[in-house]
Amino acid sequence: MDKILSFIGGAVLSTVISTTAAHAQTVLTLNSWLPPSHPQVSDFILPLAEDIAKVTEGRVTVNVLPAPLGPPPATYDLVKNGVVDIGYTVQGYSPGRFKTSAIAEMPFLGDDAVATSVAYHRVHEAMLADAGEYAGVKVLAVHTHGPGHIFSSSKINTVEDIAGQKVRTGSVVAHDLAQLMGAVPVEGPASKSYELLSQKVADGIFLPWETVNFFRLNDLVSNAFVAEGGIYNTAFMVVMNEAKWNAIPEADRALIEPLLGEALAARAGQMWNKADAAGRAVLEETLGIHQATPAEVEGLKAKFAPVIQANIDLATEAGVDGQAAYDMLLSEIKKLSAE
Repeated sequence: MDKILSFIGGAVLSTVISTTAAHAQTVLTLNSWLPPSHPQVSDFILPLAEDIAKVTEGRVTVNVLPAPLGPPPATYDLVKNGVVDIGYTVQGYSPGRFKTSAIAEMPFLGDDAVATSVAYHRVHEAMLADAGEYAGVKVLAVHTHGPGHIFSSSKINTVEDIAGQKVRTGSVVAHDLAQLMGAVPVEGPASKSYELLSQKVADGIFLPWETVNFFRLNDLVSNAFVAEGGIYNTAFMVVMNEAKWNAIPEADRALIEPLLGEALAARAGQMWNKADAAGRAVLEETLGIHQATPAEVEGLKAKFAPVIQANIDLATEAGVDGQAAYDMLLSEIKKLSAE
């Protein structure tokens, strides 16, 4: 039934957008690898597409493709090479390629996805963009998801219970943090979580609340280890082919620009906050939840210190001041959280 609904939703979406596109001067194709019903699409990407058409009075429209042209790690190259015009993905799905994104994947950043997303985008614009990792594309926004936690099919009564468990991770930072906790990292995108858990390839997963609920992992996990600020986070990018952006009439680019950047990062954060709250409300009914104690958090902070420093150094290797970028991120998150 879900597949049928997703197909119908995608078909209706494609029809609506195609009808609008018939009257547009510029049609932008957008590669989407998540189901149309996922909040990243339904509450973030599609509203952006609708607003672009609205502010340009239909002169520029976005055609969200009903099926992806490649897996998540291929998104950036699809956009850069002009196969599609716009795409979103997780930088960590391409290990070693986007070194500066590790700054936004550190542990214990915060519980508010708006604060972490906007702070990350500000740091990107102020410092990280200088590394030149996104040459050939226009970065519409970078953002994070909500705080990531550990969900498992095995009991977690203390932080020590995580040791020895096979845990799915989606980035180098999460991989290294899992190892420091004594877990065995299993790599894979979030969309493969059900497969990894159901086939016993993994005992648990690093994910935010929303994703566990959306991919219906409720029956495959029974326990959660939750820490204030999150055990980790995940960096996302929304990018557009630079030549295609420049081909849009200047007047329309000026109308679209206010939708992008910090405003788009904030929209992503709002979407994740709402989705995480809904996901947690469902999962709290069935999961045994261990809230990390202050002593456990302090212990993890000390244990994670080498990974934090290694990724600060990685950003520095990419050509920016990694320590200054990390310090700015923490400062901006604190400022935004206070607001």
